[in-house]
Amino acid sequence: MEIISSYNLIIEVSIIIILSFLFNGLSRKTNIPAVLMLIVLGVGLQYILKYFNAEALNFFPILEVLGIVGLIMIVLEAALELELKREKLVPILKSFTVALTGLILSTWAVVLILYNFIPGMTMESAWLYATPLSILSSAIIIPSVSGLNAGKKEFHIYESTFSDIMGIMMFYFLTGKLNPAEDSGVTGFAGNILLTIIISLIASYAIILIFQRIKSKVKLFLLIAVLLLLYALGKKMHLSSLIIILIFGLVIANMKLFFKGKLSKLIDFEKAHHIYNELHTITAETAFVVRTFFFVIFGLSIAISSLLSLNVTIVSFLILISIYTIRYVILRIFAGKDILPQLFVAPRGLITVLLFYSIPSEAQIEDFEPGILLCVIIGTSLIMTFAMIYDKYRNTMAINIALDRKVESVKWKAPSIDDVK
Repeated sequence: MEIISSYNLIIEVSIIIILSFLFNGLSRKTNIPAVLMLIVLGVGLQYILKYFNAEALNFFPILEVLGIVGLIMIVLEAALELELKREKLVPILKSFTVALTGLILSTWAVVLILYNFIPGMTMESAWLYATPLSILSSAIIIPSVSGLNAGKKEFHIYESTFSDIMGIMMFYFLTGKLNPAEDSGVTGFAGNILLTIIISLIASYAIILIFQRIKSKVKLFLLIAVLLLLYALGKKMHLSSLIIILIFGLVIANMKLFFKGKLSKLIDFEKAHHIYNELHTITAETAFVVRTFFFVIFGLSIAISSLLSLNVTIVSFLILISIYTIRYVILRIFAGKDILPQLFVAPRGLITVLLFYSIPSEAQIEDFEPGILLCVIIGTSLIMTFAMIYDKYRNTMAINIALDRKVESVKWKAPSIDDVK
């Protein structure tokens, strides 16, 4: 039976999207990340493909493209949610500090673990393998924290977005170190970021001013195409392309801040706001579809046999211990005593996988088991799931106790004069 024919592909793609939608609904009720369900679905499809003798398909090129597009959509989706106001300055700075400190310390801890437990691992390669394992997954976090209070939800959105961007920048900075001819050092790297920010601001202003004048109703995918083009060209020019996407999202989400004084005369805020609303919708929808197929294909490409290795279990366990120990210390310093469930909201996901497959061949280590990647992704996701379920239970209990006390106070009445007599 041929399962890769045109009509069969349409059926398979449609079923996967429908299942992903159902997984999202189930995720909201159970707090189990939909990503885990998609990976399990992909693993299940592995066995179906084997049954039909179609398991030899090469999914990596599809996985790479989906990962890049998904990354752009997720960062854009997060940027569209961020409000730049004076009262938001402290939460933004706190989230940035926690994300940066956590990224650096977690990477350093994972480097030591990999260097000591993986045969043949060099220190240079250890940093490249450790960086993806230290980046928070906004693809998992942003949909998962919708039930938290506004302050904690905002913290996680900022933190995961900063972690994504800084982690990717750190990874490509480290890959540049492999080739001395292309290595520009810290000064060159800082200059690269500054240049990217300037280009991003110019491009963002130009896109908004041009697109508000386009009368055609069919222009949102044109806008997405322009952003994808800018990202790809930025990569070709060795710029930090993800900053382009982040800054565009921030500019269009905070137009009144960026278009002040004489600039305000150039923009029709009503039309621009309409573009923002439509872009918000289409970005969320696109991110949903891309995320769906990325994690299903990742599940299809996993070597299940690598999970049976004792070394994989030991290394994965040590990495998980280091992640939460470091996170506990950082949150106690910057967030005080109220660190639940933030402490356990530290899943790894799309960017971890994408960067893992982007490690240059000269830095790859044969004895590194991909099962470590899967164990860390599943482990951090499950820990977050249990923490979110516990937090939901704790909040429900607190509400019930408050309601019981209110009912008791209503039932109690002060004694009347006749009672006193």
